[in-house]
This record gives sequence, C-alpha cells and structure tokens, in this order.
Amino acid sequence: MRSSQPVTVPIQLGHTNYSILIGKGLISEHSTWEKLPNSPLALIVTNSTVAPLYAENLKTALQEKYPRVLTLSLPDGESFKTFETLNLIFDLLLEAGADRKVVLFALGGGVVGDMTGFAAACFMRGVAFVQVPTTLLAQVDSSVGGKTGINHPLGKNMIGAFYQPQLVVCDLNVLQTLPSRELSAGLAEIIKYGPIADMNFLKWIEDNLDALMSKDVSALAYAVQRSCQIKAGVVSTDEKEGGLRAILNFGHTFGHAIEAGLGFGVWLHGEAVGCGMVMAAHLSCSLGLVDEIFVNRLTALIARAGLPVKGPRLGGEVYLEHMRVDKKAQAGEVRFVLINGPGQALVMGAQDELVCEVIEKCCA
Repeated sequence: MRSSQPVTVPIQLGHTNYSILIGKGLISEHSTWEKLPNSPLALIVTNSTVAPLYAENLKTALQEKYPRVLTLSLPDGESFKTFETLNLIFDLLLEAGADRKVVLFALGGGVVGDMTGFAAACFMRGVAFVQVPTTLLAQVDSSVGGKTGINHPLGKNMIGAFYQPQLVVCDLNVLQTLPSRELSAGLAEIIKYGPIADMNFLKWIEDNLDALMSKDVSALAYAVQRSCQIKAGVVSTDEKEGGLRAILNFGHTFGHAIEAGLGFGVWLHGEAVGCGMVMAAHLSCSLGLVDEIFVNRLTALIARAGLPVKGPRLGGEVYLEHMRVDKKAQAGEVRFVLINGPGQALVMGAQDELVCEVIEKCCA
C-alpha cells in the first residue's frame, strides 16, 4: 500500500527541529528520503527478524540518494542491547572508512533504534541518523524524542545519550507483519498516554481496541499520530527529562524492575510496562490520588490488550533493589510516575512498606 500524503508531526526543540512522518508505504518511496543530508555512505542497522522483510526495500530506496549503502543485521532481542552488540556497529563503520558525513538508518524496533542512535551520538562525536521504527511500540514511543542507549546488567537504559534523529519514518504497512505479542506490547505505550495526558484518547482506545488488535490501518494511523503528538508536546517542553518528560515513564519504574529482575528479554518491554501501569495505578490509589473505579478501568483495558496485569513474584526487596537504580531515583529514594487524577500525572516517592504492599497485591 502506497501513501499519497503522509501525516507530519513536528518536533521543535529550538536547537534542532525534525519531523515524524506517518503513512503507508513510506519506506519504499524515494521522496521520503530526499531532504536528508547527502553522504557517500549510508548504513542500515537492523536485526535478524526485520532484515529479511524490509532491509532490501529500504536499501533500494536509499540508493537513489546514497552511492554506497551497507546493511548490518544484529541479533534480535533485548538481551543483545549491550556494549558488545553496540561495538558491531562501530566495527563496520570503521572498516568501511565512514567519515562524519555518514548517515545511519535504524530499521527495527526499540532495541535497534536505541543502539543505532547511541552509536550515531558516539561515532566521531556525532553523526546523522534516522529512525525507521518497525514495531508499534517504537513508532509511538522509543523512536521519538532522542533517548538512545544500552542496558547494563544492573539497570535498563542506564548508559546512553540524548541525541535527536534527523527524521522519524513510521510506515504503517510494516505493522501488518507484527506478531500479536509485539502488537500488544506496543498497545501498552499507546494506553499510557491516556492516564497521563488525555482521557478522551483513553476512551477512544477503549472504543477502538478491537480494531487496533485486528491491525485496522485507520485505527493504527490515528493511534500512532495521537501518541506522537502527545509525546512531541512533552519532549518539546522538556527534552532531557528535567521535569515534565518524566511523566512519559508511567508504569516504567515497576516495569523496568520486572525486566531486570527476570532477565532482559524474558518479558517484552511493553508487557512489563503494561503490568507496571497496573502497579502504579494501585500505588496511586493507595496514596489517595485516584479511586478504585479508575484502577479497575485501566486494569481491564490493559488485560483486554493482551497484556499481563499480574507481575512476577520476585519479592518486594528485589523490586526495590532494581528500582533504586532507576533514572528517576534521587539519593537512593525511589520515585514513581503516579496518576494525580485521571489525565494528570506527577512524580513522587512513596514509603517502601507501601510499595511492597502494592507489589504483593499485584503479583501472581
């Protein structure tokens, strides 16, 4: 399916501005890439799952602009978001004689996007890169806003940089090949935007969830567009998470603890975030910020989206141990994104005893 006119969502940061393009068939369109910087070399970084599906299409389109286009296929999965895998990108760039004009293209999900962006931030102290997200989660969250990085055994995304892409290209056609588990993982990040910013959008998700889960293109187009608009507004106000941007981590403090506690890759990031939102909603309720009606409403939607609503029984202290290295923690105090009434969020701490009670209540 070919896009006649993609939707454009602008990201305006003052020091740099770029666009998110949302439409059908964008990867194969030469016009998608024509305004990017010229270079004698482009590198497509992808993974072993995505490469057979879309790498050749992207390479063919880019060859109209770049005399030399190389492709690097990385192993697929969160467990490979490491220094060792990152070095594969640097190795190829150096072996190919890349200079500061090289342009990197991140073709894949959040892991590929984060690592390619971090490589671009580091190589020769900064080269251009483009996000071409192929998962729903990456299109609505990780490809937008310039967060790049890798995991450390003690914490998720603890090593990285804020580094903005030249362009984000969300080709809706690629979502048709997503496995149902990956689709559900992406829905978690879409659902997130309702409680923190837009309850009308949450109602729309509830009303259109069946269409989203059946990969209806019109429903997906609106969900991606509205999610990107909300995130763009937040990022444009607070690029480096000094304040407001932290609300985008609703469910992530609990979720990252689940990922690290189980071992990266056992649960998908979106699965952990979905369950983490349930935990954060219960903690919000325990603190008197929302009522049980809201908690039950959000939990029911997350369950309908095919996401877990009960966390793994790791033990409260294990959760807290991982939470203490969360990026929002201050002087060892765990801080959470909580719902301060539907459609509003705040960041605050909570007593360990109360957090452990919530964990015990919300774990299978």
